[in-house]
Amino acid sequence: ALTVRFITRRFIGDYDPTLEMIYRHVAVIDGEMVHFEILDTAGQEEDSLQIEEKIKWGDGFAVVYSVTDRCSFDEVMRLCFLINHIHSSPRRSSASEQPPIVIVANKKDLQFDRMVSTQDGENLSKALKLPFYEIS
Repeated sequence: ALTVRFITRRFIGDYDPTLEMIYRHVAVIDGEMVHFEILDTAGQEEDSLQIEEKIKWGDGFAVVYSVTDRCSFDEVMRLCFLINHIHSSPRRSSASEQPPIVIVANKKDLQFDRMVSTQDGENLSKALKLPFYEIS
């Protein structure tokens, strides 16, 4: 839903969150035309080779968890570690710089179903030294 909203500027609640999709989008940012290819993973448990290939594919990452799902929050640190580890590999030609990563807490409007506090997200982002946003 987050990716679809970015591309269409509308919330479309009727989609299949188990489908993995690549979206292509062009936007003007700071006066420059930027071409995006966004891999929206299904978030399903995968083997480590599949995860590694997806991480190698990306140049920047939004690691998204749901405030209503503690398990998704618990995966954030592992995914950020994997991203940094894979992108710092000597086999990568651009190993000199870590990719941009942002932590995004989604579904903040579902206060009564909340299992992860804002403070938990902020503490994790400080520990990892990454930007943090809580959104709906």
